[in-house]
Amino acid sequence: MVATRTAMAEAAKSLSGRDPVIKGLVRQFGPPPGRPHVPASRRFAVLARSILYQQLAGKAAAAIEARFVASLAGVVTPERVLTLSFDDLRASGLSGAKARAIQDLAEKVASGQISLERIGRLSDEEVVGHLVQVRGIGQWTAEMFLLGSLGRLDVWPVGDYGVRAGFALIWELPDIPTPKELMVLGEPYHPYRSVVAWYCWRAMDTRLPS
Repeated sequence: MVATRTAMAEAAKSLSGRDPVIKGLVRQFGPPPGRPHVPASRRFAVLARSILYQQLAGKAAAAIEARFVASLAGVVTPERVLTLSFDDLRASGLSGAKARAIQDLAEKVASGQISLERIGRLSDEEVVGHLVQVRGIGQWTAEMFLLGSLGRLDVWPVGDYGVRAGFALIWELPDIPTPKELMVLGEPYHPYRSVVAWYCWRAMDTRLPS
C-alpha cells in the first residue's frame, strides 16, 4: 500500500487504537500528510539530489544543486550526467566523493544494473539492497527513498538520530535508544512504522514537553 493521504490517516487511526500515546499525537498533530507520487522519470534526480545534500547545510547544498542542474541544462538524467567529466562535476561544487557517487549512480542506471523504473515492484529490503550497490548511497539514503519517493508505510529508519531522539522524547525514555534497541521498540507498530517515524520527527521539530 502506498502512503496516500487516506492510507496515512487509516494507519494513524489503527495505531491510535493500539497505543494511547499515538492517539494523543494524532489528536495534537493530525494524521501524517500523504506522500506525493514520484514518477519513475524523476527517481534518478531524487537520488542525485539526496547524494548532493549529504552532510551539507541547506543553503550550501541548494547552491551546489543549482550549479549542478544548470550544468545539465536543467534536465537531470543519467545520460546527461554521463556527458560531464569528473572535473565538470567538481566545477559545479561537488566534492570528489560526491562527484564519483553521482557518476556511479548514472553509470549503474544507464547500464540497467539499477532499474529505477521497476524498483517500485521490489520489497523494502530488496529496494535497500538494490540501491546500496551505488557508491555514496547507504542504508539511510535508501530508506529516505522508500519513504519519500516510493511512499512505503512500514519504513523504520533506526539509523536516523531524529527518529531515535523523537521516540525517546515521546515515550519519555531515560536515554536515546541505540539503533538496535529502537528496532525492537518499533516492532509493535508494524506495519505502519513510517507513521511513527513521522511523529518522531514532529516531536523533535516541536520539542514536546516531557
